[in-house]
Parts: sequence; structure tokens; C-alpha cells
Amino acid sequence: MALDTAKKQEIISKFSRNSKDTGSSEVQVALFSKRISELTEHLKANPKDHSSRLGLLKLVGQRKNLLKYLKKTQYQRYAKLIAEIGIKDR
Repeated sequence: MALDTAKKQEIISKFSRNSKDTGSSEVQVALFSKRISELTEHLKANPKDHSSRLGLLKLVGQRKNLLKYLKKTQYQRYAKLIAEIGIKDR
């Protein structure tokens, strides 16, 4: 369930801080969110695919940890990111 290169580059260009930024927290969270939404749709069609469900749970955990880090260190970027992606803040 990997993202194709065109979608990945589009997400990176939208959320990167500069032209060479591919690994910042914002970019990683955006990529995780896209993969999570695609896996969620896959699991709606294939409810017995337990290995994909496990992968989905791991992605959600990684995104949660990155969001917690971003909230703790750079709150303005965190608030902007969750507003753009559409994630709820607890």
C-alpha cells in the first residue's frame, strides 16, 4: 500500500518548509495521514485483512508520536498542520 511517486512529491511540496525538505515532522505526518486514509479505505473493502490492520495501527502510533513531539516543540506549526490535514486535537 505504498504511495506512488507523484502523490508523494505533491504532498512533500505542499508541506515542506523549503525546496530540499523531505523529512521534517510536518512532511512525515502528512505522508502518514495519506497512507492511513488509503489503508482505511482498503480495510473497509477487505475487513479480514489483519496484516494491513496491524500496519494501520503502527502508522497511527507513529503519527501520534510525531504530532506529540511537534505539539511540544513548535505549537504554531502543529496547529497549522492539523488544520490543513483535518486531524482533531484533543
